[in-house]
Amino acid sequence: MDPDSRLARPVAGIDEAGRGPLAGPVVAAAVVAPDGWVLGGLDDSKKLSEAIRRELGTRIRSDPDVRWAVGWASAEEIDALNILQATFLAMRRALDGLGIFPASVAVDGNRCIPGVDIPQMAVVEGDGKILSIAAASILAKTARDGWMVQQDTLHPGYGFSIHKGYPTPGHLEALVRLGPSALHRRTFAPVRRCLERGLGGRIR
Repeated sequence: MDPDSRLARPVAGIDEAGRGPLAGPVVAAAVVAPDGWVLGGLDDSKKLSEAIRRELGTRIRSDPDVRWAVGWASAEEIDALNILQATFLAMRRALDGLGIFPASVAVDGNRCIPGVDIPQMAVVEGDGKILSIAAASILAKTARDGWMVQQDTLHPGYGFSIHKGYPTPGHLEALVRLGPSALHRRTFAPVRRCLERGLGGRIR
């Protein structure tokens, strides 16, 4: 991130998706929107249907007045760092991807991002309070969901396009039946139990 690009001194909203799944990356998005920016229907991504999230995501990404970026941390990085630190890594990558140096950062949740030399505020349930955080939640969720749908064809049988890696009964059943895939987070308890029981033979 170039410090010389602090032109409008914007505030960046940031949120993540994918802390709870057993498989796939954790994804964060950072959004800078101009003062007075509004987008009809925008809300916390968890409160919206998949179709509405996709529509809003398209509108956010195509809005010339909005600057945004998405950052990823892989399942391997999650296993190496732990999910909290990997989430912070994805958030730092999203901030770097903006290409500007925000005046401050509004982070959804109760923790600020370590290793970021920008003033921050943590906002509990911020995706329902601050528009730029709500927009970031939409972009993070739609980016991750779209990626998991693509992975379903590469790792068939697990149902990734349906549950997106979350520990649904169907996912847990497939995990036991097939063993972990290359996308699974090996430090998460259900996956670790499968590996301990010798059910790791289908790693691809």
